[in-house]
Amino acid sequence: MRAQYLRGSVFRCAIAAALMAATLAEAADTRPRIGLVLGGGGARGAAHIGVLEVLEKLHIPVDCVAGTSMGALVAGSYAAGLTPAVMRKELSAADWRDMFQDNPEYSELNYRNKKLSQRFLPGSETGVGENGLQYQSGVVSGQKVKLFFNHLVGSNVGERTIEQLSMPLSIIATDIGNGERVVFREGSLTTAMRASMSVPGLLAPVESGGRKLVDGGLVDNVPIREVRERCQADVVIAVNVGSPLLDAKDVGSLLSVSAQMVNILTEQNVSQSLASLKPSDIYIKPDLNGISAGDFHRHSETADRGRKAAEGAVEQLKRLSVSDQQYAAWWAKIENAHRAVPRVDEIQIASLKHVNPASVERHVTQPKGGLLDSATLNRDLLRVYGDGYYESVDYQLLSGRERSILRIMPVEKSWGPDYMRFAVNLDTNSSAGATFALRGAYHKTWLNSLGGELIVAVEIGERNQFGVDFYQPLDVQQRFYVESTISVGSESLNVFQNNKKIAEYDVNETVGTLALGANVGLLGQARLGWQEKDRRSALETGISSMPNVSKRFGGWFASVDLEQMDRLYFPTKGWATKINYFSSEENDYSKIYAEARAAYPIGDVVMAGRVSYSGSPKGTLPTYDAASLGGIFNLSAFAKNQLIGDEMTFASLRTEKIIGRLPLGLRGDMRVGLALEAGKVNQRYTETELSGWQDSTSLYVGGETPLGPVYLGYAYSTSSDSSNLYLFLGVP
Repeated sequence: MRAQYLRGSVFRCAIAAALMAATLAEAADTRPRIGLVLGGGGARGAAHIGVLEVLEKLHIPVDCVAGTSMGALVAGSYAAGLTPAVMRKELSAADWRDMFQDNPEYSELNYRNKKLSQRFLPGSETGVGENGLQYQSGVVSGQKVKLFFNHLVGSNVGERTIEQLSMPLSIIATDIGNGERVVFREGSLTTAMRASMSVPGLLAPVESGGRKLVDGGLVDNVPIREVRERCQADVVIAVNVGSPLLDAKDVGSLLSVSAQMVNILTEQNVSQSLASLKPSDIYIKPDLNGISAGDFHRHSETADRGRKAAEGAVEQLKRLSVSDQQYAAWWAKIENAHRAVPRVDEIQIASLKHVNPASVERHVTQPKGGLLDSATLNRDLLRVYGDGYYESVDYQLLSGRERSILRIMPVEKSWGPDYMRFAVNLDTNSSAGATFALRGAYHKTWLNSLGGELIVAVEIGERNQFGVDFYQPLDVQQRFYVESTISVGSESLNVFQNNKKIAEYDVNETVGTLALGANVGLLGQARLGWQEKDRRSALETGISSMPNVSKRFGGWFASVDLEQMDRLYFPTKGWATKINYFSSEENDYSKIYAEARAAYPIGDVVMAGRVSYSGSPKGTLPTYDAASLGGIFNLSAFAKNQLIGDEMTFASLRTEKIIGRLPLGLRGDMRVGLALEAGKVNQRYTETELSGWQDSTSLYVGGETPLGPVYLGYAYSTSSDSSNLYLFLGVP
């Protein structure tokens, strides 16, 4: 009897399920087909999330969705099964300002790249090849943007393709080569999203199918026609979040002119799309006044405005609602079913033309046979990208024959592997006048399979110098290396007494170095080697006051340089330390230099400290290799190298208030600061009448620029009654 009862129960459940499926199918046949259109508008596209919240609340199913630019991001996420609540959460967790910075934190760069950044502007990198000079295709390559998209749609548990999604999705991009409209209806979901968001000039184009693709807003910012074609939509819900045209009085800078040109092109195609709307369609245009395309940090407010706009159209939207049961059944098909985090059985590196795959592998810590750790993988891929050889570094998770393969796909720079690099600096102060310098270099990478490099550099200006640097790793993981450098240059040395310049020397110097080094992970380097110098000085003006300023000398050296600051200039956190030791047996002296720095944030205030020491453990430092103080943030009230002697001790504390941040695509901020400095030079060769500790208090404003850091400040010393008004711009 019990078995008969159970069979009856199963039969009745099957009948009920069949009747429900038939009811839902009939409802789907009778209700109008709905096409959702999410337009582009940069950060203003967060308003789409608010619109989706209203659609969810009213239980309005969607038969297909099309998106452009930021609308493509929201549309792709929606079709991949993310609820509006999850989208809000992910946007809130994302650091959009950092996302538009391709490189990892400065502390995550390898030591070699840190040194390049200290000498040359990263943005100046220009490719040199058979076809002449080649330039980067955008301020941002989109490395972190793409990794964020991977995380958003769950690519870490398997590649998401558009054709596999339950909701028909179309993403619009523009072929920058011929201006054609390109529609993604299949292929990689994240690649399509990334292509549609490639704002020309800001984000580099995406190469796909032999095309270079940029922001779809240039040709179809509100793709109404696409949903009519894709799912024969009876009703279109179109959401327009585009930026209005700027007033003529606000168009002046190069950036504003470029933005206005894009807006004009966008508004023209938007007008054509909106003209195709029918009386039965629903048009939603949120009030986004005051929110710009770059205001990603205001995503929550923007989403709220989108919800408010959709609530204003509730009466129109209500007629599209379905029952709770019908909506749940529809969403169950769309929602991304739980997929287990896969176990990685094999790791593959995509083929490379110049770079040794082992150079990529050294950064990958994902163990074979272990579960995929997407956070660690993203960190590792950023470290790979930080080596500086790639346009992008992405991954795919492939499955086959009960095996999961993690495929890492670095794309080498199309403008590499040889580059020109440049830098400029302007240093003017009331103590010593103005100096100006231009620096350029030819940088040849991957001379061999171990990653040998050659840099030929020239500097002209106050300092004239020519140098050659050859760097050769000794193993495929680049843990050990040999480096040989030679440079020939000349510069001026000012001599001060009683806060007055009394002489100027013309110093010519030739330096040769051979070193064996070890890379200490991403912390820094340790080096051991020999250095030979030939220094010749001649009095240019004034009175001779520096004896024995010409000498040829050499000796062995050892150094350790560790750097964990989060930025090269204007760090907000981190630490750094270095120790250099040089011994010249033939001249019976040795020299040590030690320095420690640290930075720590307290809200929008950054505290930074530095201590340094230089002296002679053996003998006395000669005038041609002496310790010195003076210059910006090195006793700022004094001129550069104003205090020269046998021993130097220095300490400083800086307090900086962040007063502004740079636009998307540029790392850094603007600050106003106070610097308290104290230093002492013993057995002085200049400023011989000063004794004991000297102080300096400095007020300044500073920040990052495309040419490097800029500082404008005033410093005063109570101990010597000296002052200095200074301006610095460029790479030191």
